[in-house]
Parts: sequence; structure tokens; C-alpha cells
Amino acid sequence: MRKNEQAGDQVVAEQSRQLPIIEVLDPLREAFARHDSLVLQAPPGAGKTTMVPLALLGEPWLGEQKILILEPRRMAAQAAARRMAQMLGEEVGDTVGYRIRLDNCVSKNTRIEVITEGILTRRLQSDPALEGVGLVIFDEFHERSLNSDLGLALTLHGAELFREQPPLKILVMSATLDGEAVSALLGDAPILTSRGRQFPVTVSYGGAYKLRDSIIQPTVETILRALAEQAGNILVFLPGQSEIKRVARELSSAVPQACDDRVIVAPLYGGMSLSQQQQAIESPGQGVRKIVLATNIAETSLTIEGIHTIVDSGLVREPVFDPATGMTRLDTGRISRASAEQRMGRAGRLAAGHCYRLWTEQQQRQLPAHTTPEILQADLAPLTLQLLAWGVEEPGELAWLQPPPTGPYLQSVAMLETCGAVSRSDAGVCSLTPHGESMAKMPLHPRLAHMLLRARSLGVGDTAALVAALLSERNPLGSGGSDISTAMAVLNGEQPCQPQYKGWFMRTWKQARRFQTLLDEVSSCEGATAIAQGEVLGVLLAYAYPDRVAKLRSDGERCMYQLANGRSAELPADDTLAGTPWLAVAEVGGRVGQSTDRIYCATALNPEAFQDVLSDLVQHSDYVQWDDSSGKFIAEKRAEIGKIRLSQAPLAEVPAQVRVDALVSMVRSRGLEILPWTRNIQQWRSRVMLLHTVDASQKSDDNRWPDLSDEALLATLEQWLAPYLTAVLRLKDFQALDLKAILHALLPWPLPLDLERLAPERLAVPSGSSIAIDYTQTPPVLQVKLQEMFGCEQTPCIADGRVQLLIHLLSPAQRPLQITQDLAGFWRSSYQQVKKEMRGRYPKHPWPDDPLQAPATRHTKRRQAEHS
Repeated sequence: MRKNEQAGDQVVAEQSRQLPIIEVLDPLREAFARHDSLVLQAPPGAGKTTMVPLALLGEPWLGEQKILILEPRRMAAQAAARRMAQMLGEEVGDTVGYRIRLDNCVSKNTRIEVITEGILTRRLQSDPALEGVGLVIFDEFHERSLNSDLGLALTLHGAELFREQPPLKILVMSATLDGEAVSALLGDAPILTSRGRQFPVTVSYGGAYKLRDSIIQPTVETILRALAEQAGNILVFLPGQSEIKRVARELSSAVPQACDDRVIVAPLYGGMSLSQQQQAIESPGQGVRKIVLATNIAETSLTIEGIHTIVDSGLVREPVFDPATGMTRLDTGRISRASAEQRMGRAGRLAAGHCYRLWTEQQQRQLPAHTTPEILQADLAPLTLQLLAWGVEEPGELAWLQPPPTGPYLQSVAMLETCGAVSRSDAGVCSLTPHGESMAKMPLHPRLAHMLLRARSLGVGDTAALVAALLSERNPLGSGGSDISTAMAVLNGEQPCQPQYKGWFMRTWKQARRFQTLLDEVSSCEGATAIAQGEVLGVLLAYAYPDRVAKLRSDGERCMYQLANGRSAELPADDTLAGTPWLAVAEVGGRVGQSTDRIYCATALNPEAFQDVLSDLVQHSDYVQWDDSSGKFIAEKRAEIGKIRLSQAPLAEVPAQVRVDALVSMVRSRGLEILPWTRNIQQWRSRVMLLHTVDASQKSDDNRWPDLSDEALLATLEQWLAPYLTAVLRLKDFQALDLKAILHALLPWPLPLDLERLAPERLAVPSGSSIAIDYTQTPPVLQVKLQEMFGCEQTPCIADGRVQLLIHLLSPAQRPLQITQDLAGFWRSSYQQVKKEMRGRYPKHPWPDDPLQAPATRHTKRRQAEHS
């Protein structure tokens, strides 16, 4: 047995006495001897992250191969590698190492690599079989990050297509997870469960609050209460960096007065350096209490020393992609019940603990059960780029726990097309262009990858690398205004960097140098600078965010801009960029459903760039449409950036068919009401529709009558209306159309004759009168004076007896006395009551006792006598 395997077994034996994961290690080994995929459910603190890889290191099926273990965050990856190395009595980089963005610590001896999820995706692209890897462990899979879902889908696909012997083994580990669904995805993989070790946690609830309410003061008050009531360190969950900083400021003056112990306040969020994050999770030392103010980064994947008390705001801030605007917004919302349980559990890992929730028990019951997977609400452009690089034309070709939603996926394809990363075949199949292939090799958002590659061709790659690094990190100088050039001036040494920002300064430059190296590896094309130095930033942001190019629409108290994507955005009137005619915008914010956004990061843009370096963003088109505002036909040549019009000029000549097509589109959008309908035309149309419906109801395969419904006519405008639109130039010209002749042309011979026979305009009644039938009602209506129907026992019918008319029997004053389709029944029943009521009111008209024997007449009794 090799030295590191012996050490691993020894560590497992020693540590397992203290960690609950011991109960599943032997079953785990046995299961992997028979299966290639497993699901392991174990609560936080069970020891799965560190103990499982070490326990499997000496398994015969692994041989000399490596174990890859995926962590959702850089800090978690570093911490896990450091802990396992410490357990082996080694340095990180020997048996256990890590690879994360901007940093790696591995050697030829490394058997266990702890990596972040994006690292796996890029490794799969270059080595889909994962040669030399025997096991891939997906840790904390319940967080359902976009990269973990993508990584698992690609790993499964690669193992199926490219891996034979030895097979690649896969382990999905999670604290809270739908194990059955994951098992099914892995081919009905066995599920192992560790009960873990959880000490009791007492929960205290606060008062009701709404999302728009400030949580700063309630959080501070609860922390002070916890300091007084509980011992040990406190972990506070807040939605984001801004809340962490505000709570820290409040505590800086309040804590010394409220506590006799020495207390330190330690922020913990993703934008901090790894060394700063490490300081936050380490033990504060003897006699010192620590208050850790953290985002959801501390929910599961990090172990923070000495935590016995949790203060939970119940909020989380996540990026949510809005398909309606094509933009990602940071949305603050309530956590799920599963997240609330995860957070609470942090207080019970070492001993009995306490959790203070800032919301009520009723609100707790109303929380959603689980957090929405990132794949259902994220910007899918990075995933789509990697899928296309993998050779996948449609997401359905891969196995997913939940596939990418169709709308956002198609939107991401369109964005990549705008960047020149995607081309379509004649059959509509998408594939990466050489530019897209270069973008896929770069571990950053496709927008920034596109910007870097385009910048290299202009000779400003170094500046673009610094801009990309700045946009990849949270800009701490953003409170000074929206202009990104302020931060760039600090980074370039043109303005002094304040001491509190030194860490950000160093991280940004380190990232920029990494991007420069990547650019050198991917692209060797270096051009000459084609733009003035002062215009570089605007051009670079326009490359990255072409849909956020903005043009000033109004100035004053509300400085409003129109974005190329059609949205509106505003700048405060006192912002340094307020009133700038054109902007390139990198960051906007707002809420779903609002029409106006707020610009947070931008720079001035020279519109002359649209003539040369940004000419690819300009769409030139012939605009041939009906203009509702002017009520006339418009034909002009336009140059536009998305929804922003740069220029327009009348078209010298418009093909007749193009103009007719535009008019047809207008009619289709506005509806048939624009045509000159008359009552006679509507009646004729209703007669035809009646016969069409009758034939259709009999399920006849030979329905001779055309469908003249609104839906059918709008769907076939090109066939029946378009030939008559050549003379239409203005709205009033529609009224000059001979709509009667146009529609009558839809009835081929001999249908016009059949129409008169089957659905006549008028019907002869017993009195001798010819009465018009109203076909616009269903069933058709015959309104006739009651006395004119004397002697008629059978209800009149049309369409060869297939349609019975609805008879409105009228009084001498033309008011309905009875509405019926059963004349015989009326005469024998209701008539006598009608006669009784009407005879005194209309004595000049006949009201015989037996209407079936009386002569039908349209006259009064006197006129009737004169004509007899």
C-alpha cells in the first residue's frame, strides 16, 4: 500500500471516531465496488467534504487515478484542501491540492484536487474523457449553481461517449437534496444517507416585516440581545455587502457599551480577498468573541470556528435574469425553508445553540420549500457558449436535473450572435465561429471575453484586461458616481488609492494580469490603436454591452436615457455623467415589472465610433411599414443601434410587393375593423359563415363554404386582400376599397346561387310580407308582427331545414311579445295570455281566439276588412 493511502486510512480511522460520516464510509466503499455512480446525503458538519475523498483514496478501482472534488466557492475549495492536507500531516499541494480562479496549488504527487465548478467545465472542454481521473465528487450539490448543473451534465455525457475502461465514477454529495431525482439522473444510483450530528438549536422569532423595510436596526438590536443572552461567537446572515457594512458601522459604537467582553466584528462576503475571508472564519482566540457578518456564502460550504448563535435576517440577494429586458438584476428576496434550516443548523454543530430569526413563525410557514435552481433564473450566456463549444446544438441532447428554460436559452443564443460568436446554417443550426471558439476558452463571461478579443485587434488589450478585471469584482468606489473612469484612474495611478481599498487594488491588478495572459494564449492578433485614448473606455463597454448603449432622452431633475434594448434608465441629476449625450452602460439595476432602471456603472461614448470601430453594432435596414401616428405609409432607410435610431432617409424606390406586405402586416396588427364594413356586407358574411358552420357541424369532408371568421380572414390576408392594396397610401384609402366585391370573389360558382337558396336575405311569411332575416345573431332571427304569423304552426327553417330560425313575435308597436323556436307550442299555450294582455291595449288589431284558423295579416281589423 502506498504511503499516502496508508496515511489516508489512518486519518479516516482516527477522525471517524469524532465525525458522524463514519457510519457510511464502509457502505460507500462497498457500493463503489459495484456501482459507478452514488448519491450521498449528509447534513452540514458530518465530515463528508474531507473524510470521503480520503476514505476512497486507497480503493482498488481508483488505482493511480485522481479524485476531483468540486466546491461551489473558492474559499471552500481552499479550506477543504487545507484541512485534508493538515489531516494527512502534509503541505497543501502534495497529496491534496486545489485549483481555483487566479490560484492553484498542485504537484505531480497530487491525488486529490479540490476545484471550483468552472474549472471542471474548462477541463472537460479540453479533455472530455477526464483521462487520469477516477472519481468526480460534486459537493454541496443542493446549492444548484449553474456551473454544477452544467458540470454534471457534461461529465455524464463525456463519460458515456468517451470513457470506456476504467469507468469514471461519480459521487453527488449534498446536505439537503431531492436524492431520488438525482439518483434517477445518474441511472438509478444507490442513495446513502448519514444522519449527521446535530445538537438542539432553540429558535426565537421576531416581528413581521416586509421586504421593503430596512433590516439594519432590527438586526443590530437582535445582535446586541444575543450578545447579552448567549455565550460564544455569533454568525449573522445578511443579504449583501452594503447591509454588512451598515450593520458593522452601527455595531462599532454599540457593542463596546453593550458587552464587557472583547468583541470583534468580521465581515464575510464573496468580494473579499481569500486571506480576509480566512481571517473571518478562524477562531478569534482566547477571551475574544467574534460577530461574523456574512452573506449566504456561510450557509453550508464553510466551517466557521466556535459558532453557537445565529442571527438570521431571512434575506438573500441573488442575480436574477429578466428575459423581458435581457438584463440580470440583483434581487433581494426571502430565503427558502431549506436555507433557513441550513442557517439554523450552523448553531448546533459543536453544542446546543440558539437561532434568532428576524421574521415571524407565520412568515416561516409561508417561505418556499426550496431555493430556485440558478439554471432557472440566471443569465444562460456562459452555459450556452460552453454547450456550443462542446458540440451540443440543443440542451435536450444532455441529461439535466432541470433543463435550461427555452426562452432564456434562445435569448442567450441571440446575444452570442450579436457578439459574433455564433453562426447559423441554412437549416438554422447554430455553431461557434472561430471568434466564439476563442471566447469559450476564456474563463469569464462571454461579454467580457468578446470585449477582450475585440480590444486586442485594436491594440488596447491591456486596457481591456483591466476593465474586465474591474467589472469582474465589486467596485468599492461606485458610491462616488457611475463613471467607471474614476476607478480606472485609481487603478492606473492617476489618482491616489485610499488605504482601505488597497486589497481591492491588488486583486484587480492580479486578475487583469491573468486576463492578459489568457488573451496571449488565445489570440495573437495585435493591431494598431484606431481610437483616441479618451474614447477607449466607451468603446470597450459598448463591445461588452451593445444592448446597453444609451442615448440621452431628457435632462433636468430626471436625467433619462434610452437603452438599445428598448428600456429606459436614469441617472441622478448630480451624477458626473448626467446630461452626457451618449453613454456605454455596464451595470443597471431595477425591479422586474418596472419600465425604468437606474444606471450604476457607465462612461461617455463618442457616437462617431459608430462610423468605424463600432460599425458592427449598427443595423442598416429598409423600414417599410404603416405608421399609426401619422396614418400613412412610411418607407425609409434607417440606421439603428438596437432600438435607438441613428439616422433615417426616405427610400427612393419601394417595390410594390414590399409595400403591400407592410400594409398586410398593419391590417393584421390593427384588425379587420379598418376595412369599410357595412351592415349589408356583415349580413352577407354571416350568411356564408352560417352555412360553413352547418357543414362543419356535420363533420363533412366536403365543406364548400369558406371560413370568413375574423381569425381565418386575418390568417389569409395575403390571398384575399393583398391584391387590392396597391392603391392604398393613406388610412382613408382603405375606406375606398370595394369590400363587397372583394369578399364576394371568395364564393366560386355556383355558391352564390346556393347562398340565395339556402340562406336567403328575406323570408316570405303567411301574411305575404317578405321579412329580412338577421344573420348576425345566432341562431338567425326573424322579427315579424305576431298577426302576420296566424295559421303558421311550424317554425320556419333555412339551409334545407337544418337551421331553425329564432322568431321574435312583435306587438303592433314592434316590441317583442314572445321569442321562440316553437310556434306550435306558443299558439297552444302562451298566446292566450298574450291575447288577454294585448287586446285591450291594441283593440284595432285582430286577436282571434284560434290563431291557427285566423287569416294572417299585416293590417288592422279595419284595413283587413277593406281588403277582404
